[in-house]
Amino acid sequence: MAVEAGKFRLLSVSTTSKLLLVSRIPDKTKFVLDAATAKVTLDGKPAEFSALSQFSVINVKFDQKKSAKMGIDIDGVATEIRISTPENPKPHAEPAKISGTP
Repeated sequence: MAVEAGKFRLLSVSTTSKLLLVSRIPDKTKFVLDAATAKVTLDGKPAEFSALSQFSVINVKFDQKKSAKMGIDIDGVATEIRISTPENPKPHAEPAKISGTP
């Protein structure tokens, strides 16, 4: 059983079955992970699994082992998911338009 850890782009979250589809940064290797027992933290504080869908970049530590859950092939079991808000800036509001003559 290999342990993987690193920064991943969060592609999809299934809150009912607690599955994640992630893509490793920078090589874009995709993994489907079972996160039912993962410890989730946001800026070092405990967070709810449902909060993950609000973020695009997460740090994940998982045990890489093939299995299946609900008919879906799983690449591993997430043990720790860390979210850091500086890595996930809020979308910028559109700049105010200045009206007037050129």
